[in-house]
Amino acid sequence: MTRFDDRVKAALDADDEAFLRELDAQRGLFGQIGDTMKGPLGGWATLIFLMTFPLAALMFFAVWNMFQAAGMRELVLWTAGALAALLALGFVKQWFFERMNFIALLRELKRLELRLARIEDR
Repeated sequence: MTRFDDRVKAALDADDEAFLRELDAQRGLFGQIGDTMKGPLGGWATLIFLMTFPLAALMFFAVWNMFQAAGMRELVLWTAGALAALLALGFVKQWFFERMNFIALLRELKRLELRLARIEDR
């Protein structure tokens, strides 16, 4: 065995196997969202998830007022507000989905580590 193989085998413990068993089933969208809200960044993920609702409401409110604007100045200001809320909403969702992708990638790396360790046992 090489030093790399020894390190992989030593790094896998019962917690890793439990983690893999928990994530073994194919996860749907809602399952992945739930997984994202656990762990060390779970509080931030929950905050980001909850921020999407007021940002979406703000965006729709700005769009509604944009169509109700009486003058050009109001139209431009409400349009700028709607675009700012849309950009903020996009950035917040991007962060959240990047976190979901990170957790899916972590799951696959753990599976690969476990397979390597099992191959070494043979």
